[in-house]
Amino acid sequence: ATSGPGCLAVVNVAKNDALNVRARASFSSPIVDVLPPGRHGIIHLDRPCTPNSVPWAQRWCPITHYSGDRITKGWVKARYVRDSDCP
Repeated sequence: ATSGPGCLAVVNVAKNDALNVRARASFSSPIVDVLPPGRHGIIHLDRPCTPNSVPWAQRWCPITHYSGDRITKGWVKARYVRDSDCP
């Protein structure tokens, strides 16, 4: 992981719920990880959320999730994350 800008934090998800990380940018794609709000380790934004032709909340963001020794790559919906500094 890195330090400084480029990470994300989970938002707009209930405390007793979690954000699903998908294998591809689609709600029908398999879930590869889950990110509970405030307890999710480091979420790194790998490149800009897409597609640019739709409103921000409808875009998908490619991420890498670092949690202890586990590293997962996948996609999250932009409406459920916000920019955050990496630790």
